Formats: sequence, C-alpha cells, structure tokens
Amino acid sequence: MTSNLPVIDISGLAASAPAARQAVGEALHQACRAHGFFYCTGHGVPHGLIDAVMAETRAFFDLPDQAKVAVDKAHSSCNRGYEPLGAQTLQPGAPPDRKESFYIGEEIGDGDPRLGRFNQGPNQWPMDLPGFRPTMAAYFAALSTVGETLMRGLALSLALPEDTFADFAHQPLATLRLLHYPPSRPEVPDEMGAGAHTDFGGLTILLQDAVGGLQVRDLDHGGWIEAPPLAGAFVVNLGDMIARWTNDRYRSTLHRVLNRSGCERFSVPFFFTGAPDHEVRCIPTCLAAGEQPRYPPTTVEAHLQAMYARTYAEVRKE
Repeated sequence: MTSNLPVIDISGLAASAPAARQAVGEALHQACRAHGFFYCTGHGVPHGLIDAVMAETRAFFDLPDQAKVAVDKAHSSCNRGYEPLGAQTLQPGAPPDRKESFYIGEEIGDGDPRLGRFNQGPNQWPMDLPGFRPTMAAYFAALSTVGETLMRGLALSLALPEDTFADFAHQPLATLRLLHYPPSRPEVPDEMGAGAHTDFGGLTILLQDAVGGLQVRDLDHGGWIEAPPLAGAFVVNLGDMIARWTNDRYRSTLHRVLNRSGCERFSVPFFFTGAPDHEVRCIPTCLAAGEQPRYPPTTVEAHLQAMYARTYAEVRKE
C-alpha cells in the first residue's frame, strides 16, 4: 500500500553545502503546509536499534498483568510507566481508546533542578526484562538527536536561521511512548485504537510495526489518508504547538488509529516537545501584513499541562 504523504530524506541537513540543507528545508515547508505529516528517511538511527525497540516493546506487553500494574503510572509523580486499556479518550464523545501504553522520559533524579516539574522525574522500569532499559535509553538519545535535526530543518523551512530553535531544543521535554493496540472488537462499532486527535506539542516521530492502521485527515479533500509503514522510515507530524507558533501556517492534523487487522499492533511514538520555559509566541514572519496572532503567548510547559488536562478529563467523565 502507498500513501499520499511525502517522503523526505533529511540526510541533507548534515551536509556542509548550504544548498543541500536548504533543499531539505524547502521539502519540509511543502509538507508542513500541505499535510503537517511526512515520512522521514535518512535519519541515521541504526536498524538494529529500531528492531531491538520493537522486540522489547512486544516483550513488555507480553508480561503478565501483575507485572505491568507494578509499574503503573499511577505510582509516578511525573506520568511515567504503564497505562492500561481505556485510560485515555483522544476523541471527545467516542469510546475510550483501545490501547495500552508505557511512558518513558529523560531520567531525572535527585539533585537535578528539573526534578518535580511537570512530567520530569525518574522513570519506572519493568522487572525481568534486562534489555529493556538500555535499549529504550539508547533509542531515546537517538531520537532526541533526530528531533534536534528536524528543528533545524523547520527553521530553514521558515526562512529563519538554522539555530532559531536551539534554545527550544536544549533539555527538552520529550516522551517515548510504547503502544499496544489489540484488535478492535466488532461489538463496539465506534471503537478506535486511538480516536481522531492532534498531538499536543512540537514534533512526533513515529515508529510503526508492519500491521498499519494509522490514518491522517485529508484537509483539502476530506476523508482519510492511509499512512502505512514504510521500511526504514519514521512518520513525522507536527503538534499543536508548532501550528500555534506559525499562526496555523503549518498544520497540526487530525489522525487516528483503526486496528481492524485482526492482529495485535505495536507502535512507538517519540514526542519532542521542547524546553519547558521556552516561550511560544507567533513567529513574526508567519504574519501577513495587517494580520494579528491567533493565539496569546504561552510556554511549552503551560501548553502541555493544558493539553493533558483536556484529554484525560474525558476519561474522568466516564
């Protein structure tokens, strides 16, 4: 199966020639204006590490319920750990999402001034999976580098200096989320693995298994665009914060997961959200003459807190 989403090789962002870097920026500009979604190749993450991440993800969700509940994120002060089926409703008015997940962030411990801030603190780690922690730590570091690279590309795409988002990318809030989608149940016709939603923050860098099920809203023609797995590629999308930053020049697009394959589906999104105190204010070059910003200034942390409160409130209403 093919997709209408563009495929962008970002390896040119490491080139010494400015023209090669700018060519990637131009491709990103087109993708961000048209879809807010694209496939990313040339990212430099080793295939062996990607395979190990998927293997450890499956191993975690294969654990007995008792082992998963032992690291439930209810035990965490910073939203780290296991989240059971039905804990989140991404599409208001729809049934709870049919997925379970596990959250991992940067390991922040005693003595770090960031400890105790929103979504910042120590991780929980499952027992009896000796390869789990080192694999996820290595992948977290690798994807953090990809996130920084993509932010340089986004600066070029907006005709800004390459280092425009350097402070945003310094000690960013970032979350690795392991996801398991059981097959949808025919007796619950409106049930989705993940209801239609936009992502909260900056960039989402998604690793999919071979099952598929991700769909992206076609903003120009209606309906849904399939985003099947592409070997060696990540699916990257922009979050609400980037749309807000660009006064909606760049799109944060609705997407959903329908797992009607009859098989289990696994995916691993990495959310690159940015430095918590960084101010998100409309980029002046994203304003036409006489146009006003659509959103008031905020910070990364304040924006993220508001988004968490909104989506988890739907579950509390049930």
